[in-house]
Amino acid sequence: MNRLKVNLQKLQIAMANQAFSSKELSEKCGVSQVTITRITKGVQAARPQTIGKIAKALNVPVTEIIETE
Repeated sequence: MNRLKVNLQKLQIAMANQAFSSKELSEKCGVSQVTITRITKGVQAARPQTIGKIAKALNVPVTEIIETE
């Protein structure tokens, strides 16, 4: 399964801009808090669908929060 690597610093900035905790982001995007925590700590890469939900909840383009190389 294809997974995307999250840019942790950009994700934290986007969360800060919305004043979201991991719990609030989880509730807003409908992804489990465990998954959000694992992604924000860099323990787990994310499915494209999950990244899409997170980006939508944070009101940023997907490319803003993933590693692009």
